[in-house]
Amino acid sequence: MSTITIGVDLAKNVFSACEMDGGGHVLRRLDLKRDAFARWLAQLPVDTVVAMEACSGAHHWARRCLDHGLQPRIIAAQFVKPFRKGRKTKNDRADAEAVATAARQGNMRFVPVKDIDQQVRLSWHRVREGYKVESLAIGNRIRGLLAEFGVIVAQSDLALRRLLADLDAQVGLPAEFKELLRDLADHWQQLRLHFDACDARIEAHARQDERCVRLRSIVGVGAITADAAVATVGNAREFKQGRQMSAWLGLVPTQHSSGGHVQLGEISCRGDAYLRTLLIQGARSSLQRAKAVATEKATPEQLWIRTLDGRMPFGKVIVAIANKHARQIWAMLARDVDYDPHACLNHPMHQQNRPAHAA
Repeated sequence: MSTITIGVDLAKNVFSACEMDGGGHVLRRLDLKRDAFARWLAQLPVDTVVAMEACSGAHHWARRCLDHGLQPRIIAAQFVKPFRKGRKTKNDRADAEAVATAARQGNMRFVPVKDIDQQVRLSWHRVREGYKVESLAIGNRIRGLLAEFGVIVAQSDLALRRLLADLDAQVGLPAEFKELLRDLADHWQQLRLHFDACDARIEAHARQDERCVRLRSIVGVGAITADAAVATVGNAREFKQGRQMSAWLGLVPTQHSSGGHVQLGEISCRGDAYLRTLLIQGARSSLQRAKAVATEKATPEQLWIRTLDGRMPFGKVIVAIANKHARQIWAMLARDVDYDPHACLNHPMHQQNRPAHAA
């Protein structure tokens, strides 16, 4: 196995690389253009560790490394920053050296390499989010323009569509302005069609993937959340336990503990913000469902949610549910099992807290 560790500062055209030996000494530094960098990777000894920051293109180059028998290591930027020499010294060579140094740490955490299928599926999610943002921006733009002419529209897409469909009834608006609004309305409608097409493709992915089908049995996890989870974490075996995956998603509280005194703060909000947002939204649905279902038909999880809702603020309840869903998703993906709403009853802590007469 090679003792060389290579840190790479990725870029669009010029890549900076730093070679380190087993003792952490810099052997050489290279600045290579894109094609030369690809050829250089192919010449490296098998099992050489090639480390890079998690950024655009990192997974592509990690797959290229795997094709050449190398060991790619993708590191989150926040873990690389402490190893950069000097706070005011930042350049490509310093970044490459910091990446190589970070990769040699025995307790460093790495980002799992995504395959092409995962990245394609995530691309549909990113484009869908882009269409959603653009659609919201255009709707607000139309409302703002109408307000300039004294026309106020209710805060709903349906109300705005009804007004745009009958612009001729707005006698106080100039003809040229109505023409502009019709163009905006057409563009807005096209974005909605593209958004619906993304939803349909994501739904198709979720139906065809057995892992997504199993995840959707969790109340609050729909097609979009299930597909995003599978495309983001794959089989989830990179995480040792569900707690670690939940922490990676930023669903655990920050700590400010010292001298044996534990002080917890707000959730860390680290990791994948998109998947965390989906889980939070799904938790709202789970809370509503738990409140609506009859007590005799409620699952143990829904009874637990009701208990939380009775003694905790709304925000903490939502985060707790999302945290639980993240752990359930890890268990189902890592262990390749179906969802069991009664699994919590077999947990040692639940058995310990059972009344003596129920044993």
